[in-house]
Amino acid sequence: MDYHITPIADVASSLNTTPAGLTSATAQERLAKSGKNQIADAKQKTVWLMLFHQFTDVMILVLIVAAIISGLVGELNSTYVILAIVVLNALIGFVQEYQASKAVEALKKMAANQARVLRNGQTIDIDAADLIPGDVTLLEAGNIIPADVRFIETHALKVDESSLTGESDNVEKNADVLPAGDYPLGDRLNIGYKGTFVTNGRATAYVVATGMSTELGRIAKLVQTDEADTPLQKRLGTFGKQLAVAALVICLIFFVVGWLRGEPWLNLLLVSISLAVAAIPEALPAVVTVALALGAKRLVKSQALVRKLSAVETLGSVTYICTDKTGTLTINKMTVDETEASPEFSLPVLANGDALLTAMALNNDVTKIEHDAWLGDSTEVGLVQYAAERDYDRIKLESRFPRIAELPFDSDRKCMTTLHQTDKGILVITKGAVGALFNQLDAGQQPSVPALRSRVDALAERGFRTMGYAGKLLPELPKIIDPATIETGLGFIGFVGLMDPPRHEARQAVAECREAGIITVMITGDHKLTAKAIAESLGIVTSDEDKVLTGPELSKLDDNAFDAIVEKVRVYARVDPAQKLRIISALQARHQFVAMTGDGVNDAPALKNANIGVAMGITGTEVAKEAAHMILLDDNFATIVKAVKHGRRIFDNILKFIRYILSGNAGEIWAIFLAPFFGLPIPLLAIHILWINLITDGLPGLALAYEPAEADTMKRPPIDPKQTIFADGLGWFILWVGLLIGAVTIGIQAWAIQRGLAHWQTMTFTVLCFAQLGNAIAIRSHRESVFSMKLLANKPMLGAILLTVALQGMVVYVPFFNDLFNTQPLSWGELGITVAVSSLVFWAVEIQKLVLRHRDTGREPGHEKSAVAIPVAN
Repeated sequence: MDYHITPIADVASSLNTTPAGLTSATAQERLAKSGKNQIADAKQKTVWLMLFHQFTDVMILVLIVAAIISGLVGELNSTYVILAIVVLNALIGFVQEYQASKAVEALKKMAANQARVLRNGQTIDIDAADLIPGDVTLLEAGNIIPADVRFIETHALKVDESSLTGESDNVEKNADVLPAGDYPLGDRLNIGYKGTFVTNGRATAYVVATGMSTELGRIAKLVQTDEADTPLQKRLGTFGKQLAVAALVICLIFFVVGWLRGEPWLNLLLVSISLAVAAIPEALPAVVTVALALGAKRLVKSQALVRKLSAVETLGSVTYICTDKTGTLTINKMTVDETEASPEFSLPVLANGDALLTAMALNNDVTKIEHDAWLGDSTEVGLVQYAAERDYDRIKLESRFPRIAELPFDSDRKCMTTLHQTDKGILVITKGAVGALFNQLDAGQQPSVPALRSRVDALAERGFRTMGYAGKLLPELPKIIDPATIETGLGFIGFVGLMDPPRHEARQAVAECREAGIITVMITGDHKLTAKAIAESLGIVTSDEDKVLTGPELSKLDDNAFDAIVEKVRVYARVDPAQKLRIISALQARHQFVAMTGDGVNDAPALKNANIGVAMGITGTEVAKEAAHMILLDDNFATIVKAVKHGRRIFDNILKFIRYILSGNAGEIWAIFLAPFFGLPIPLLAIHILWINLITDGLPGLALAYEPAEADTMKRPPIDPKQTIFADGLGWFILWVGLLIGAVTIGIQAWAIQRGLAHWQTMTFTVLCFAQLGNAIAIRSHRESVFSMKLLANKPMLGAILLTVALQGMVVYVPFFNDLFNTQPLSWGELGITVAVSSLVFWAVEIQKLVLRHRDTGREPGHEKSAVAIPVAN
């Protein structure tokens, strides 16, 4: 039922109640039917089910198989390492899933514990969980509204709904029925919402919804959803399935071909299993975890706290940032930006000062607290601070003009009047909506009204909230102080324009996002004109093609109509929580990866269901923080840009590792698989393959996670979310580099055997190892030459290369390891040949990058930037 457009008598009838409240017996009976006024948890997974879920990922299953295979071939150390990686990833995933369940707990904390109601005609305090529809509740300043209510009677009631609607101003409530029509939450002035805060006045109200039927309950339902997979999770899921099939096929083909050639079946089995291990990048989960953890550590230094490691990588793929306005793009503080004093206004008592600034300082209800801070309505605080900054301090002025009476603001008059004692009479100052003040001016000023109205309308169109001042001087205090006596025959003092101004750094952040191919969308509970003006000043709306849509307009669109325009909308005004989620879902349906920033309870569902939710750390509610993937510690939208850069760097480095590890593994497979076709013996033993996987995959592979961001990181568009890991030439790179590594390995084997060198297998083993190291060095950048990069830019890589060379030297030259690995010491000449041959891979990759740079130089300006996705390899 739409209680906001229903007369109060009909509301009472539909709830079967009266203004005197319910009886205890009726309340108890209804409570048994309606249930407790509580936020309920969705059916939660047990701890054991959450833990088991961590072992169902395809890559984890592949790793478990690899651990079993390693154990079967006697490599228990490899088994222990792989299982340790599996357990580590499972624990990280379990902790993240467990923490995600806390969003609903934060919603519960917002609810009131106690409620004052009328039962049996008497006022009593009850547990708020026992409220039921039909109860009559009593509210006053300082109360948290315990359920959704329809006001019966209000007295100067104001409610802070910013956590629910996103609006920074306190909302003045009344009991008047609204005309029929579509009203967003923020415009339902006769309705109070569970979890919002009464800041002023008192009220009596019917409880119309409790528990999960309230707006807060609906938000809880929206939060209790499964999270979307990240781009990397989707790609690795597909990759793991493909890899498992490929490993099985390779092993089977190798075994069958070898058996047909008459090879000993036990040796074939061991090598086939080793090939399977070679095909599986055991270090991949570890590298991903390390890369994400490093990114999270760097982000903390940039004032961004990552709650879920997957958020770091997802940032690099974001195509849309949907951001709340209040406190995110703006400073969440009403500020006077425009003033215009009337030259016609003059009073002897104000002859030595600025009448408008005096009126701004005197006509308000704010109070000064410690540290010279002002407490009160955000609009009034902005007005008083503006006057104080210009030496019109309220406290000093009130010592000259003490307040002796007042007419409080109400929504009918849209005015507030204060009366002050002076030595020349009673000074009357009226503040309110400019349009309402125009009707109260004396006849002599009426001819000026059209021109004044035009200037005020111009401010409103620019997104300002306008406030007017008028006044007069009475010879004495009237016996009856009412609007009809006091608020007539006024002289117009002037008007001011207020706005919650945009953050300065937000403009630059929006521009940088645009350069990076990321579209910024503003979603706010504010009015359309205000939202559009802010968006234009920030550069979010830049042309007539950028649409501005209101909540009521959105509600009239069916899914197909909305889907057709969703990618053109840049501003959404006056929207409710469900609509925010609809916006996110519509963009995701268009294959966009969406980040949602926000600070209020109303943002929580979208924060939870977005590809990445970003909450405000200072102004954000606990609900928003628990639902988010990442928290901005400085509430600075510009921090998003830094986070995106980190995310792209992390994704780049993960792709570099995949490119490196798979091309190296492909080289091992090609070498072992092709050697028999050239009449050569199997070039490597099982222990050689396992050793190379251990030292070349582990050390240099992990070091790639430390690679700094490349120069063009924020000048490329986001990765196309539909692309696979092997897109943009990555698959071809793995193929040709793998073939090259395999070719040089077989080549040195054939050459050494032809020369009758007894150390041919050790040379083959060493070439394969060093060729992969050369590949690791070359792919530090997807485009730039290694010789143009700083040597110490990635110190872990330098250390990993030196340590790997030392370990390989130990295997070749230490007698104990000669026996263990079946190797022999190489002469200086043989070692020189292996180094020279293995370096061919490094030079080949460098030549490829040179060709790419030459090709890109010849392109038309802007061509490269228009390409979709990061060119990880070609």
